[in-house]
Amino acid sequence: MPLDRSFYARPTVEVARGLLGKVIRHAQAFARIVEVEAYLGQDDDAAHSARGLTRRTRAIFGPPGHAYVYLIYGMHHCLNIVAEPEGVAGCVLIRAVEPLRGITRAANGPGKLTRALGITLEHYGADLTRGPLTVHEAAAGEAFEIAVSRRIGITKAQELPLRFFIAGNRFVS
Repeated sequence: MPLDRSFYARPTVEVARGLLGKVIRHAQAFARIVEVEAYLGQDDDAAHSARGLTRRTRAIFGPPGHAYVYLIYGMHHCLNIVAEPEGVAGCVLIRAVEPLRGITRAANGPGKLTRALGITLEHYGADLTRGPLTVHEAAAGEAFEIAVSRRIGITKAQELPLRFFIAGNRFVS
């Protein structure tokens, strides 16, 4: 069963930390989420939603548990998962996954994981609580330590400790 909407309808940082170790599935590909970054909405200068509601950011302000997919550098898709209650902006960038099944390429970076999982702009707004792109609890409750650092590859609000990853995991970017 995919995670239900209530999992995502929480503060963005809680959702980001909670996504670590979960399994993302698209079609026949499965991967463990090992690295994420939180983007805190309109009060976060690095967040796309900092400029408010636009055609591009409408998914971020919509119901939690949906995909916000965008193209960066004109060539890489990035997958974000919408958090917070509807109307409140917040999302979690999935930065890296550990391949489990059906993935034959590297997935240790936002663009690499979307290529490996076959995620494109067609998935913008997809409901992650049902459909071909979903997030699930891991089969085994393996314990791990969560490490924290600054976000990577941004120039605004880069000092914020909003990057979370599974310490020691070799698939972290």
